[in-house]
Amino acid sequence: MPTTLYVGNLPWNTTAEELGQFFSEYGQVESSRIITDRETGRSRGFGFIEVEETDAARMAEELNGKDFGGRPLTVNEAKPKQM
Repeated sequence: MPTTLYVGNLPWNTTAEELGQFFSEYGQVESSRIITDRETGRSRGFGFIEVEETDAARMAEELNGKDFGGRPLTVNEAKPKQM
């Protein structure tokens, strides 16, 4: 079952494909998405990666603070969306 990781502090021009490729070097990636502003369509600087549950904790630990596009990533397990 996949686990969702929050990925913050992304460069503004990052695509979901680039993010998925970067994470795939560290484990099995199911999907990736970048969150965009509804009005402008621009990246909001964060996204989500779905990874294998067995890889999630290790990937979050290894990639938190890792340089991506000149910026240190913030990576942790995503919390459920609150309404």
